Amino acid sequence: MSTEVDLIVVGLGPGAESLVTGAVEAGLTVVAVEKHLVGGECPYYGCVPSKMMVRAGDALAEAARVNQVAGEATVVPSWAPVAARITDEATSGWDDATAVTRLEDAGATVVHGVGRLTGARQVEVTLPDGSTRSYSATKGVVLNPGTRPAAPPIDGLEGTPYWTNRDAVQVTDLPGSLVVLGGGPIGCEMAQAMARFGVRVTLVQRGDTLLPGDEPEAGALLEEVLIGEGMRVMTGADASSVSYADGAFTIGLSSGEQVVSDKLLVAAGRTPNLDDVGLETVGLDPSARTLETDERLRVKGAEGLWALGDVTGEGAYTHVAMYQASIALRDLLDEDGAAARYHAVPHTTFTDPEVGGVGLTEEKARDAGLSVRVGSVQLDQTSRGFTHGPGARGVIKVVEDADRGVLVGATAMGPAGGEILGFLALAVHAEVPVATMKTMIYAYPTFHRAIESALGDLS
Repeated sequence: MSTEVDLIVVGLGPGAESLVTGAVEAGLTVVAVEKHLVGGECPYYGCVPSKMMVRAGDALAEAARVNQVAGEATVVPSWAPVAARITDEATSGWDDATAVTRLEDAGATVVHGVGRLTGARQVEVTLPDGSTRSYSATKGVVLNPGTRPAAPPIDGLEGTPYWTNRDAVQVTDLPGSLVVLGGGPIGCEMAQAMARFGVRVTLVQRGDTLLPGDEPEAGALLEEVLIGEGMRVMTGADASSVSYADGAFTIGLSSGEQVVSDKLLVAAGRTPNLDDVGLETVGLDPSARTLETDERLRVKGAEGLWALGDVTGEGAYTHVAMYQASIALRDLLDEDGAAARYHAVPHTTFTDPEVGGVGLTEEKARDAGLSVRVGSVQLDQTSRGFTHGPGARGVIKVVEDADRGVLVGATAMGPAGGEILGFLALAVHAEVPVATMKTMIYAYPTFHRAIESALGDLS
């Protein structure tokens, strides 16, 4: 027998969690299904614990800069406070009881289990004990299954005790040495954080630059910074084999070189959790890596189905899922509101310096056929960079659609780069004319004043 409700939500990351709360507050009966932890990747393995690691590493780095600007300081690194903060303050020992109670108190029914579509507006949940429950929805189903760490097809990798980001945030003792495969945001953040605690880190990036989704200038500068901090960074390096014996990993590279380390962190992308949700039962491709949605987050080609988050392909960020959730909720409640737009999606990599980006890179703008002008300025060459001293490396870069006279993309790299980015994200989102931006008064001496210089460099 199937239990009838108004709405079924499968996957309870941050976006879906807020949607469930809004739906029950609006009077809908909601069944919320999660196979792991309510709250998703972000609070338990992603955004929150990893930023505690980053913050700890940043504190050590800033203390080391005291000798250059303010006297003398001696710091003895200890991972114990970091591990304790992650366990006690961020994740409650990887227990989602508080999040479950929050949704249940709001009025939702929370079910831990694997939810699969069995037809239009139909979901079957396999519980941990192997039994099943069936639900049908009068309104529809929302999918927010998220992603999991990808395991690249490297010879010998399977079966070795390598880390993913989920393992790395749970460590209580750091290794002597670490190889990180992958120079994207996760790999760079964790590599730098652990290196600042004395771990000998080798970062192996298959592509030619770090942070391949950002401007190449940012990736190249970050590589210089990481090397300057004592890390070994290998770009254009492809791992061809992995072996594990006697407590050590040996990573073979396509160049023929071998790298040996105590631990191996694989940060080589994410795999969408779409391979076991029953897409074929609603006429969709079961091998799909993304779900195409319209401006109201309805899945194209499927009746009564909405999707949020990473699987929509609009950016694997918590803030995108939460943005989408508000739009999907309005649609479910038949309320008016702005449609989804993704021309100004912001993101930040919390390395030191931070790397914030919004909209299109120069390359993507040119590929889109726009008439492109770019401007940039090195942050350490500005007045604020000069007074800040050590740690002020960075770059501000703006990308303009010259035909319309508006910014379509920007990068803010430097101390608090993600915060500086807010100014530029607003400009890209609201399509503020560059001519108007040039008439502003920019406070002196601030890091954001470098935006004025970058605008003046447009050519």
